[in-house]
Amino acid sequence: MAIRVKTTWFKQIDGPKSMEQQATVIASTIWRLADQAVANISRADFDILTAQRGFTLLAELSVFMLHQVDRMVYGHISENERQTLVQHMARRLAEIVEENIHETLNDREFGYQAAFIDLVNERCDEYASFDFAPGQPDFGVLRCLGNHILERMERHDQSWIIDQIMDFEAPVMLETLTKTVRGLFPATAEPAAS
Repeated sequence: MAIRVKTTWFKQIDGPKSMEQQATVIASTIWRLADQAVANISRADFDILTAQRGFTLLAELSVFMLHQVDRMVYGHISENERQTLVQHMARRLAEIVEENIHETLNDREFGYQAAFIDLVNERCDEYASFDFAPGQPDFGVLRCLGNHILERMERHDQSWIIDQIMDFEAPVMLETLTKTVRGLFPATAEPAAS
């Protein structure tokens, strides 16, 4: 099932949208795409078993897509705008993660936002070591994502989960994410100036 996403602003009367507004739209899209991917994984007979595992998968997929957006906008917007966009996306995703955990698990004891931001920093450092085109990650970075998902799965699901991520979930997520980013930042459809 395709996810409808915002790729343009309907009302242009108010002038250009801020990086914070753009970040909120992209973060919401990322969360919806990650949620759909986890639902697809479950429907493909992989055992999610617990809500906690589902949230760890959502976090891993969200961080991967956040890094992809960073690569897509790099060289197309100013460095200050890019930093603002990425920081606001990370903060908004952290809020979404925490809100959903609190609502689903009724667990308000722990602040999950800081843990999510730590994961963003850790994974983005790792993903930055790969050389790949924006929106077109190579085998190595997809395998890295697959391995992080594999670590979260039951032993009997570990043989096939990487294939599910690399061959099915990541391409679908990235296709939709790329449409969103190109719609909000049309310059990203053009090659970055060297």
